[in-house]
Amino acid sequence: MDSGSPVVIAQISDLHCGSQYHIPSLATRVVDEINELAPDALIVTGDLTDMGFRQEFKVARRLVSRMEVENVMVLPGNHDARNVGEVHFEELFGARSSELRFRGVRVLGIDSSEPDLDGGRVGRERYRWIEERFSDPDEFKMVALHHHLLPVPGTGRERNIVYDAGDMLRVLNSSGCDMVLCGHKHVPHVWRLEEMVIANAGTACTHRLRGMTRASYNIIELHRDRVRVILKHPFDEPEVVADFERQLKRECTWRQREEPGEGEGA
Repeated sequence: MDSGSPVVIAQISDLHCGSQYHIPSLATRVVDEINELAPDALIVTGDLTDMGFRQEFKVARRLVSRMEVENVMVLPGNHDARNVGEVHFEELFGARSSELRFRGVRVLGIDSSEPDLDGGRVGRERYRWIEERFSDPDEFKMVALHHHLLPVPGTGRERNIVYDAGDMLRVLNSSGCDMVLCGHKHVPHVWRLEEMVIANAGTACTHRLRGMTRASYNIIELHRDRVRVILKHPFDEPEVVADFERQLKRECTWRQREEPGEGEGA
């Protein structure tokens, strides 16, 4: 990563195209905002559809294709794995697990969905792949998946965290992973776990919301000496919700603030 302009990544999640809660005007606004932002990469962390039907995937494909970003990663979620939806996902979006590399950043995208189940799984067969792809000590290492690795505050009883979250966290930590991007619960939040940052995205363009949360997406800024997580509500000004300094490789200090009334998510 050079010392010039920061690497900018837009993370959107849980579009739920085809749902009664999907709001087309919000989706159009998200497209316009991301095109204006012109990020280095766009990462979509799952649940593009509501029931995994082909027509829903076609709507999601049109939506994502309107975002003019060079590096794009799209991952399936549990809703996309319903009704054999993975067949349509692979036809319209490609492989369900993928990899991006740009400007000194390597992103591994992992399909954590299981057919017709809400819960998620990574699987031990992928652990070695993660370790091998994260062998370069000079890269900024990211993993993206739909299901969350840690319980999300403000989402009620925890039922569908990644089944092998503990082993997955061990692999990520030992591999020097710097950041994990998740979705699924529709509540934005940011954690720091040892030297790794975990950012959960809300739902970008639906009214499937918990409590006082609002539709939102994340903007990640990767500087040479720090990482910032910016929460963006469509139509509103961006809000920096987490900022930490990368003093040395794998040695970070962390600052996170919460505004009054925002205790449920970062």
